[in-house]
Amino acid sequence: MPLYSKQLVKRFAGYSCLTGFVPVELCNLEYLPERGSAIDPHFDDWWLWGERLVTLNLLSDTVLTFVDDSRPTLSVLVALPRRSLIVVLGPARYKWKHAIQRHHVTSRRIAMTFRELSAEFTVSGANDSVGKALITVASNFVS
Repeated sequence: MPLYSKQLVKRFAGYSCLTGFVPVELCNLEYLPERGSAIDPHFDDWWLWGERLVTLNLLSDTVLTFVDDSRPTLSVLVALPRRSLIVVLGPARYKWKHAIQRHHVTSRRIAMTFRELSAEFTVSGANDSVGKALITVASNFVS
């Protein structure tokens, strides 16, 4: 993990829904309306990434759209104010795809998404030794 994220990760421990959250990946995405930035409805990988996806929304307000493939005309719009944090878990993680629609990107936005490992990579998981190594590397917070 990059050094600049260390204080953010420490602050996560103050939220009950993030108890035990140990991120091993940080994905920074920049959205610009003049580029037509968007991200199509998708699920983050289930085999690698764990129960919680944690995103910090920076620089501008936007909307996160959740869609359910079994009901394509139904969507749920979640306002993400500038400097807000969202934790996607449970049915929102595994039943509903998430997206950022092009028309919801109205000015420059940075999204910092932190991901933890799936159960396969935790204690007693099929790849727990790999998970332990990844957690060790991610916990170094290098610049």
